[in-house]
Amino acid sequence: MAWAALAGGGVAGGAQAAAAGDSLRQVAEVPVAPGVAYGEFRTTVPRGIAHGHLLTVDLDDPRVTVDLLYPGAVGARSPVSELADARAAVGAVNGDFFNISETQHPGVEPTGASVGPAISSGRRLKGAVPDGQRFGPAMPPGATTEDVLGIGYDHRARLDRLSLRGTVWTPDGPLRLRGLNQYALPVDGIGAYTELWGPVSRQRATCGTDTDRAAPCSAETAEVTVRGGRVTELADRPGAGGVAAGSVVLVGREEGARQLRKLRLGDPVHINHRLVGRGPVPLRFAVGGFPIVREAQPVDGLDASAAAVRTAAGVGDDGRVLYLMSLDGTPGEAGMTVRELAELMSRLGSQAAVDLDGGGSSTLVTRDPFSRDVTVRNHPSGGAERPVPNAVGVFSFG
Repeated sequence: MAWAALAGGGVAGGAQAAAAGDSLRQVAEVPVAPGVAYGEFRTTVPRGIAHGHLLTVDLDDPRVTVDLLYPGAVGARSPVSELADARAAVGAVNGDFFNISETQHPGVEPTGASVGPAISSGRRLKGAVPDGQRFGPAMPPGATTEDVLGIGYDHRARLDRLSLRGTVWTPDGPLRLRGLNQYALPVDGIGAYTELWGPVSRQRATCGTDTDRAAPCSAETAEVTVRGGRVTELADRPGAGGVAAGSVVLVGREEGARQLRKLRLGDPVHINHRLVGRGPVPLRFAVGGFPIVREAQPVDGLDASAAAVRTAAGVGDDGRVLYLMSLDGTPGEAGMTVRELAELMSRLGSQAAVDLDGGGSSTLVTRDPFSRDVTVRNHPSGGAERPVPNAVGVFSFG
């Protein structure tokens, strides 16, 4: 297939036309499955040529669905190709930024858990960590860790913001729930950890502050295990090991810890929580990522200096089309700034888009329609796939 100038035509199935002389060049798309197509492109940036890989997903096709892939626990990681193969996805890209290291807190285990809210098949997996506890490039003004790309039960993609609402009902009255399966809790907060968290330690949840990820771990902590609506265990420090099905572990720091210490074995405790969005239709799928395009234009305040391998997801045709893009990490290929990424996603047809995890995490895979093998289409910059906490998976049942 020859590289073709996109002049007077559309990009990626419904994208805006490129003007004559435009630097964007794209290989003709090939079908991956009904409603799903894969293509490559090259575009000129000040540092050279950036090479990208693009999945175009037709959400109007009733055979197509999109869901969050994850390795069975929030605090766990797997390569995108393995996540896609395990769920028989026809394509996927890596998802949210995550707790990749803990150099600021020697002896504390990194959890591998993602930054933002996550919903898979309608199941609430986790809430967002405080803004100051995130990993990844600087967010533009007005963005928060609660920002997500999601698809509702109406089969339409959109950008949304998911806030955790929850209560811990105790004999002394209600306590506000400030976290759900998160690697970092707000100062003075209480978080709930369910069987979805996995066996990784919960110690990291009490380290850092709302504005400083590197701040020391809290000296005032508590942990309470609730099973069958009753307190069954009490501890001074967050523990490790899997949470049994039907149990919830509450972790508190500062004032949250002081409140949990009032509980006694056998006390009745009831916990409820939900993720509340701003859209009219509940989300069936959601992955964390900060907005870079709104109303088909890059948002203000995006970084325009640091170039890197990037992954992004865009929404076109009023939510009917999803664009999943990953740059190639082959040595010598030019990366992009976040501002350039936003401009690219807009040119590809996105009316809205989010930045997902990049660098060594950037990975795009497809499933061969004949052999059924999963192939990594881009070249991860680390030379091999990096295990990640989640991915955006595409399914076609045609």
